[in-house]
Amino acid sequence: MSIVTDTDTDTGARAAVGTGRSAAGRVGRLWPVGLFALLFLLPYSAVELPGLLDGPLGSPGSLQLLALCLLFGSLATGYDLLLGRTGLLSFGHALYFAAGSYATNTVMREAGLPFGPSAVLGLALGVTLAVLLGSVSLRVTGIGFSMVTLAFAQAAAILVARDPGGFTGGEEGRAVAADRLPAAFVGIENTATLYWITLAFLALTLAVVHWTARSPTGRVWEGIKENERRVEVLGLRPYGFKLVAFTVASGLAALGGIVHLLLTGGSTPHTTSSQFTLSLLVMVVLGGSGTRWGPMLGGILYTWAGQRLGDVADSAVVADLPAVLRVPLSQPLFLLGVLFVVVVNVLPGGLAALPDRIRNARAARRGTRGDGGRGRRNARPGPSADRRTGAPADRTPTATDAPAHAGHRERKTT
Repeated sequence: MSIVTDTDTDTGARAAVGTGRSAAGRVGRLWPVGLFALLFLLPYSAVELPGLLDGPLGSPGSLQLLALCLLFGSLATGYDLLLGRTGLLSFGHALYFAAGSYATNTVMREAGLPFGPSAVLGLALGVTLAVLLGSVSLRVTGIGFSMVTLAFAQAAAILVARDPGGFTGGEEGRAVAADRLPAAFVGIENTATLYWITLAFLALTLAVVHWTARSPTGRVWEGIKENERRVEVLGLRPYGFKLVAFTVASGLAALGGIVHLLLTGGSTPHTTSSQFTLSLLVMVVLGGSGTRWGPMLGGILYTWAGQRLGDVADSAVVADLPAVLRVPLSQPLFLLGVLFVVVVNVLPGGLAALPDRIRNARAARRGTRGDGGRGRRNARPGPSADRRTGAPADRTPTATDAPAHAGHRERKTT
């Protein structure tokens, strides 16, 4: 006959809890792989999502929109390397995105090189530009740094609009040299290929940001964000670490510009404007700055909403409304602004904070129910205590219950 003791029960319970936690940890590490596998298979899907997409998931129009969402999710993730990881607010991030797009397109059209070498040269130009301009911008801190980056971006936007030598196409932009692209990148029938390229860029961006943020350099970035003066006291030079963050984020933006060139079929002056950088800032705040998945979610949601809200603004429902409502609701930017204000007020930490808020609310609800139940079970009426003696009210106070000064008065009277 075997005897089960309380110790054996506790040991088994702890083992079961440990096994459950390890299984949850494995699921937590593997779910991104499953998600990317699902995203990879989307071009083969014929599932329709009415209201979210105009056609099936595998249709060219839906894949084009999904690719743009993934692209801007990647850009927001790279931009958060500056804002959320290092605490650098840059208003000139669009400059490096446009540099990668325009440089690659110009090399293909003017030098006659194929896409591969042109993309390498465009990326190299974007990184070089980031090192040169970043070394100047980072000489100042705070709002001064933001203003210097804005000045550089505005200068580049003016240069693109002036169309020096006919290299930029001015306000019309410049179409990509299709004859220099691989055949697999050209044509509406190859939209799935461009979608997979964008998905690969997203995976690369997430991997680079995650690896650098967890590296020793990333820990210094966190220290710079919290207190740059303290990092200097420790004997480290924040300038060099900030330049590394600036260069990595700008290099990812330049690579994103090259992917954007393939998706849209040309370079556009809109990508050089300060409004482009402000859109990235909104994406990061919307998703949750400084988090692993938040900027990506914010970029995907913002891009999808920007596309779909335009259809809502042009719909017959909005057109039939009174002028007081029709005028603002016919502007997609107004709808995006309202969405942003609502999310920021309801979720101060962005979309990334939503799961934690749900878990905390559930835990608080369970805790309230549990405490209430125990309170009702344990709240049995008992004797109240006498305030003067501390003795229960339902019995006669004894001499030991009386305060000391009572005995003193008795002896004095005697």
